[in-house]
Amino acid sequence: MGITIFFYRWKIKPGYEKQFEENWALVTKAIREQCGSYGSRLHVAENGDYVGYAQWPDVETRERCELDSSLSTARGLMRDAIEYSYPDERFEVKIDLLSLPLPE
Repeated sequence: MGITIFFYRWKIKPGYEKQFEENWALVTKAIREQCGSYGSRLHVAENGDYVGYAQWPDVETRERCELDSSLSTARGLMRDAIEYSYPDERFEVKIDLLSLPLPE
């Protein structure tokens, strides 16, 4: 299908949620623009963990991704907000039945 999913999960330090979210958005937009990802979504689980998944054309495209140094501050602020980071997981899409609602 040509889509590889990377799944991320973090415990964010109390009070650092906004810092994490804002910098996650900056870094994710840059990854999409500079590296060719298909984008990502960030969610909050019922237990408060943050969960994200990114879509890539393939593993090799993700591995080649190098962001310019202008994002080092945003990446550092993300890391500072993380209390615990679970290991990343990779998934291959087998069947994709997601669709976005049309704007009203």
